[in-house]
Amino acid sequence: MDSDFLPTLSFYDLATLDELARAQLLMRSESELDAYLPTAEEICERVAHDGDAALVHYAAKFDGADIGDAIAATPEDFDTAIASLDARLLDALGYAADNIRKYHGSQLPGELWMQEIKPGVLVGERHTPIDSAAVYVPRGKGSFPSAALMTAIPAVVAGVPNPIMLTPAGPDGKVDAATLAAARLAGIEKVYKAGGATAVAAAAYGTETVPRCDAFEGPGSPWTAAAKRVLGGRIASRVAAGPSEAIVLADESADPRLVALDLLIEAEHGSDSSVYLVTWSRRMAKAVAAAVPEFWPRMREARVAYAQDVLCGPRGGIVLARDRAEACAFVNDYAPEHLQVHSATPWDYLSEITNAAEILLGGHAPGSIANYVMGPNAVLPTSGGARSGSGLSVRDFMKSSSIGHITAAGYAEMAPAARVLAEYEGFDAHANALSELRTSPHSTAGRSH
Repeated sequence: MDSDFLPTLSFYDLATLDELARAQLLMRSESELDAYLPTAEEICERVAHDGDAALVHYAAKFDGADIGDAIAATPEDFDTAIASLDARLLDALGYAADNIRKYHGSQLPGELWMQEIKPGVLVGERHTPIDSAAVYVPRGKGSFPSAALMTAIPAVVAGVPNPIMLTPAGPDGKVDAATLAAARLAGIEKVYKAGGATAVAAAAYGTETVPRCDAFEGPGSPWTAAAKRVLGGRIASRVAAGPSEAIVLADESADPRLVALDLLIEAEHGSDSSVYLVTWSRRMAKAVAAAVPEFWPRMREARVAYAQDVLCGPRGGIVLARDRAEACAFVNDYAPEHLQVHSATPWDYLSEITNAAEILLGGHAPGSIANYVMGPNAVLPTSGGARSGSGLSVRDFMKSSSIGHITAAGYAEMAPAARVLAEYEGFDAHANALSELRTSPHSTAGRSH
């Protein structure tokens, strides 16, 4: 800790860090799954063997919920839940749903495209929804109807015919009321009570009540991530969405109080989050460190505890770079889930950032708006996944098939080159299919037009 800084936030000066210390800054809690894997394997095996009974057992063990035989939410549960909610909340959910639906609708690919790559040779691609998908809404540290919208709407927009939702029950044995309202707004009426590794296993294997699914998408705890790893061969899960993480990149023109406010957004999610201010301005770093404690009194005690664990711990705080280039290089190495650029000229940084799942530009684009109502998906790759992956989208609930059609004229052009390659690789049947055997008088292909 630099003695010039208030002891509130952890502080790291990149100029003084060796390679190992710098590498440790890039670590997230999700990177350390080894401790979770044995239990996740045990849970998955029990769900596979015992089905619904395992869901009831683990709901009681992990969620303190007695769900009995009421694993599925009923239509009456939906109606009762919605009737219990404040009109302002329902309006906010509807507003968010409209924006999320509009954004994801723009992602829909055309059903089919074709092009004539050579005379008589048509190639293209057809897009279709996957047959079944489970979306997940966590509940361990609160209730997240926003996550229900973010996961369910892309599946419904994609046209998945059998989407379901999995979410833990509360101590009363019921699904969170706002989550049920969000599910209905999104277009999903099949909601089941299961959380964490149990939910992943239920979707992967199916139970007496929960249907087996082809894909499982949604954010979750390390238990969820561990189960996804265990069951990777049984169910697809393209977006590794673990504990929250964010970088706020701030230059000399930023408002330190706004930077402090925005650092706290992802930090309050939980002690396993990772959140850094990255700047090359020592003045900015000191001002933000001084500003953060101003906001503790305006937060609930539990959220303050989470934020302090993160910003004062080993996976959060302030990273001081030597210059703008080093700051942007650190951001790209970290590949954050969320990146907010605080600058009077935020667009100037866009070309320098190559690895970030979400990039929010300017002081009027806090992660709070993006997480809830802006439209783009807030289920984003974590733990460096932004180096090669993207946020949840309509495409994660669709698949593509290559299409090809070749006329006799097109065959005549392409077959010789293909036969040369087949013969070189030693595949006799491949070569025979491209020989005079296909075009002989006895072949119907030889007489086609």
